[in-house]
Amino acid sequence: MTGTTGAVTTDARVLMRAAYENRYTWDSNFPGYTADVTLTMDGKVHTGKVRVNPDLKAEVMDVEDEAAKKAIAEQAWEIAIHRVRREFEATHANNQFALGETDETGAVEIIVEGKSTGDRYKVRDNKVVLVHRHIHGVVVTINTFTTHDTPEGYLSHTYDSVYHDPTTGEQKGGVSQFDDQYTKVGDYYVLTQRTITTEFHGKNHVNDFNFSNIALLQPATV
Repeated sequence: MTGTTGAVTTDARVLMRAAYENRYTWDSNFPGYTADVTLTMDGKVHTGKVRVNPDLKAEVMDVEDEAAKKAIAEQAWEIAIHRVRREFEATHANNQFALGETDETGAVEIIVEGKSTGDRYKVRDNKVVLVHRHIHGVVVTINTFTTHDTPEGYLSHTYDSVYHDPTTGEQKGGVSQFDDQYTKVGDYYVLTQRTITTEFHGKNHVNDFNFSNIALLQPATV
């Protein structure tokens, strides 16, 4: 089964918007939270604390090892940035969308034209299951395999990620496999575990992040 390739259509924009708006995000009342964190990085254990503020900026505390602190900070930032609620038109007002091929799984390719020409997505069952984007001088490709479904939208469960040079197409680094687990704390779903397995030069490197004792911050009193 194939779709019409290359023609900008209203259908493509509607399909992309619906999947975009089906992602789970935190609302404007999100109070932030604190958590204990344990990182097992290639077999070595590091502990500390993280704080995600209401403005979705993240802090890492009480981690002595600089490499571990950096790894935790990167994940805390990733956790927060993907929960930001931003209107579809604010993100894609300068983009047009065209329907591409439909693959054997039923995922429909969405080709981007305009400001983000060269980017593409795949949508299946009202979810974005492939992201191929030019970001900060590299091309990142993310395939989502399974999701956590909530009444407020979906969260990725298992997925992979790989980077390429946008000019040469050369792969940069290894392919990373992700496994995310979430729990509901108050009114919000929060990441409790992320395992990242990266294959590089024939060896698997495993970083396992566990977040516990998660507590929402109290909104400031007026």
